[in-house]
Formats: sequence, C-alpha cells, structure tokens
Amino acid sequence: SFSLSRAPAPAAPAQQWRRFEARRRETVKEEGVIVVRGDLPSLAAAMEALIPVINKLQEVFNTVGADIIQLPQIVVVGTQSSGKSSVLESLVGRDLLPRGTGIVTRRPLVLQLVNISPEELRKASGDDDGIDAEEWGKFLHTKNKIYTEFGEIRQEIENETERVSGANKGISDEPIHLRIFSPHVVNLTLVDLPGVTKVPVGDQPRDIELQIKDLILRYIGNPNSIILSVTAANTDMATSESLKIAREADPEGRRTLAVITKLDLMDAGTDAMDVLMGRVIPVKLGIIGIVNRSQLDINNKKPVADALKDEYAFLQKKYPSLANRNGTKYLAKTLNRLLMHHIRDCLPELKTRINVLAAQYQSLLNSYGEPVEDKSATLLQLITKFAAEYCQTIEGTAKYIETSELCGGARICYIFHETFGRTLESVDALGGLNTIDILTAIRNATGPRPALFVPEISFELLVKRQIKRLEEPSLRCVELVHEEMQRIIQHCSTYSTQELLRFPKLHDAIVEVVTSLLRRRLPVTNDMVHNLVAIELAYINTKHPDFADACGVLNSNIEEQRRNRLAREPPSAQPREKVRFDGASSWVHSGCLSVAGCMPLSLCWW
Repeated sequence: SFSLSRAPAPAAPAQQWRRFEARRRETVKEEGVIVVRGDLPSLAAAMEALIPVINKLQEVFNTVGADIIQLPQIVVVGTQSSGKSSVLESLVGRDLLPRGTGIVTRRPLVLQLVNISPEELRKASGDDDGIDAEEWGKFLHTKNKIYTEFGEIRQEIENETERVSGANKGISDEPIHLRIFSPHVVNLTLVDLPGVTKVPVGDQPRDIELQIKDLILRYIGNPNSIILSVTAANTDMATSESLKIAREADPEGRRTLAVITKLDLMDAGTDAMDVLMGRVIPVKLGIIGIVNRSQLDINNKKPVADALKDEYAFLQKKYPSLANRNGTKYLAKTLNRLLMHHIRDCLPELKTRINVLAAQYQSLLNSYGEPVEDKSATLLQLITKFAAEYCQTIEGTAKYIETSELCGGARICYIFHETFGRTLESVDALGGLNTIDILTAIRNATGPRPALFVPEISFELLVKRQIKRLEEPSLRCVELVHEEMQRIIQHCSTYSTQELLRFPKLHDAIVEVVTSLLRRRLPVTNDMVHNLVAIELAYINTKHPDFADACGVLNSNIEEQRRNRLAREPPSAQPREKVRFDGASSWVHSGCLSVAGCMPLSLCWW
C-alpha cells in the first residue's frame, strides 16, 4: 500500500491534452518569420502577409515589362452586364469603376486591395507628404500620384481606357494596374476582364467574341490563378458562358469559384436555392450569391455600405438558412482565404523559380562589371580599344585570328595581288581591235592624203580606248576592299571586349560611325581611281624603259616574221600597204604596270 500511495497518479485527459498542445505549439523560425504551430491567428497573419509580397512581385514584373513568372491572382470572368464591376465595387466598398450600358470594361484591370492597419494609416498621415484620407488609390502608369477621391480614380480609368482603346467601344489587352489602400478591405489581387459579347458594336472588329475569349483564356490559363465565374441569377446557369470558358481552362474545377449576382431580380415565385446549394451545376470551390445595386441606386449614389445592409436583410428574409454563407462580406473572406491557400500551395514552386531567376540575373549583372564613375574616360577608353582592335585586324596582330578563311589585312593583300593582279594580267592589249578598225582610224586621221607613216593621232586614239578598259577592274578592286573593311567591323564586333558589350547602344553607334566613314570615303577613292586612269591617258612616255624595250622586241619579231613571209611568197603577192602598230601593246602593258603599282598605295592613302 505504501508503494501505491507513492506512485504518481495518472494524468487527467485535460492535462495530457495541455502537454500535447504545448509540444505542438513549439516555435520554428522559417526565413525570418516566426510561425507558431497550432496558433491559427499567427499562421493566418503570416499567410496573409504573403499577398502584399505577391502584389509587389507583380508590380515589379509589370514595371520591367516581363511576364516570366505566373503569379497567383483572382481573375473575374463573366458576360457583358453580368455584374462583374459591381462585385468588385462591393469588395472595395466604394464607387470607383466606370459604369454604363453595353461594354464598359474594355481593358484588363488589375486591382490590388491592400489592407492597412491604423498604425500604418497614422504613419502615412504623418509623413512629409502625408495622405489626408482614410482610403486612397495609386495607378502604376501615374507613378507616385495619389488619388484620394474615388471619382478621380474612375475618371482616370476612363481616360486611360480611351487613350489606348479609343472612345468607340474598342478593346485592348494592355492592362491597367490600380492599388487601393484601405482599412476596410481584405488583401486581394483581382483582374477584371472585358465581358463576353457576341455582336460587335462601334469600332469593335467582327471577331470581337474570339478576341475577348482569347484574352480571357490567356489570364485564366495561368495555373496559379483562381477563376471567379460571375453569372446573373435571372439567367439559366446551365447556359453560363463564364462557366463554359472556365471549364476550358480548368476542366476539373479545382480553382473555379462561382458567384451568382442579382438575386433580387429573379422572377416572382422562383429562387436560387438549388443553384446556391450546387444541385444544378456543382462547383468545387463553392457558389456564393450576392445582391448588386440597381441602376437606380447607382444613379441616386446610394452608398455601398447601405447596399450591403440591404443585401444582408434580403438574404435573411429570402434565404435565411444560407445567409451566413452568401453575401459580399462572405465572398471577400472566401476569396481572401482561397488566395492565401493558393499562394501557400504555389509558394514552393514560386520560390524556386524566383531564386533561379535571381541567380541568373545576378550573374548577368556581375558580368557587366563595376559601375561607371567617369563616363567620359570610359567612353574614350572603349572607342580607343575598338580602334586599336580594328587596326590590329588589318595589320595581322589581332588577339583573335581566323583559321578558316582569310580576313582583315591578309584578305586585302589577296585582293591587291591575286584578284586584281590576275585581272590586269588577263587584259589583252589589242582585245577588241581588228585590222579593219586600225585601218579605218589611220585613214580618218590622214584625211585626203594617203598614209605614208602611221599617224600619232590614230595611235593615241586607239591605245587610249584600250587603257580605258583598266578602269572597270580598278573600281571593282575598290569595291572589294570596301566590303572587306566592313567585314572587319563585324569581326571586331564578334570578338568585342566585355566592356563594350555592356553598352549595346554605344556599340551600335560606333559601328554606325565607322560604317558611315567608310561609306563617305568610297566616292573619294573612286575619284582617285578615275584620276589614275586619266593620268595614264594624258601623256605617252615613249622614253619609258618598259615602252622602249617592248617596242624593240616587238619590232624584231615583226621584222623576222616579215622576212619569213617574203621568202615564202612570190613578189606579186606582196601587199601594197603595210600597217605597223608596234607601240600599242607596249603602252597598254606599261599602263597596266603603272595602275597595278599605284592602286594599293592610293587605296591605303585614301
């Protein structure tokens, strides 16, 4: 009995539960946020803090013009005049969206609701540029401008819509980004899209239905988005276009929430009980019914707060058993909860994706080097490096040398001595001339007197025509050298230094300047070639050694041929008239040598 009295009494169930709860509520630190397991309010606060983070990421991606990460958001889908904008205004609690008949939402509106605490509100009011309002809005396209009047927000949406989409019912896929700061909203990110329409009006194209459908599918095709399908209660839900489009992107319905609007406009004697209970078309995330303000209420500027009170009274009277699971307030809480859970499910993949992209862009940023402090010195240094690399490529001392083909100065040398040289060597001094042409030129130069000697005028006339033939291959040589010097620019661009690749606009400007300079020097060089040929045509230097030697050799050959011919032919067959044109070939040959020697010098000089 003694041992039994000293033994510890068994713990009561309540004590065991407290020990278990104490162990379960151990704290862990995850990435700077203390999460208390089992502490639902702290966990909810931590999860809700993720929504502004997602909004900030979305703002950053929209600012830089990149859509490389699909972020969680709620996309509102519905037919024209189904009450989409009224749902958004009910969630905000203020009149801020354009209203009217026909298609009003003509551009996607990305609406970010940011809940601010009283401390944040006091801090915002106490800043130097303090905000003297409890609620305000900011557009991404107006930068830091703050709108405290919601009428101005509505007017800015209309102006921005007309600026891009026109004033006659046209649509655009360029979104408008609006952030609303208020203590009366829950943290949400919603996208209001143009309503589905069938018949084009105004400036709308004939395929307006297809364009709007493609726009909607582009947003709800994001697997990280939640689809808010809006359908009016006074229409048959089985024919709902919004649910049909939602099922195309979400066949299993895992991220679709249905909203039934205009519950107070149903025919007398009917109700939406079966629809709200999911008996007509079941929706996995649920079906929530709300009551919109009528057009008369909007015209009379009935406050949204009064409309919410009337909505609550209507639900209590008409659907008392479902009143606590319908209405605008319940819709806001549900959307907030769904978005938080959706972010939680998408968070691991988003984190991995963002870390990978951050590492990639950080590596790219590091490759650009240190920030530029002295812009003038950096500019001069880059231009000097490019010029030095260009000259080194021509001189053959470049760091990167091609092994597959000739380039730079080596190719220019090949053009001078191979391409151009062989072309000049292939020129026939007497090409295009025959005996008839020579005789005709001689007779025309002597007039009425018979020719005893070959006139110098006919000699110069015929030879100058042959020298003129050297001009075309010379101009072609200039063109080939010009093309190669342009190729050198591309070669330097391919192997440009990393510093120059940091500044693509500067690189393009340098290439443009060098190309323009070569283009300006081309006509001047062509004029120089024309002058070289004109110099050869202007004066016949018969005392030139090449000319004299060639004439001597040619005369000896002709004399020997004449003797052989006379020895074979009878005296009666000897020609009465003998034409000697000995110096033509000599002069053309001398001109070829002169042009071939002057061309490289002239091109390099000019």
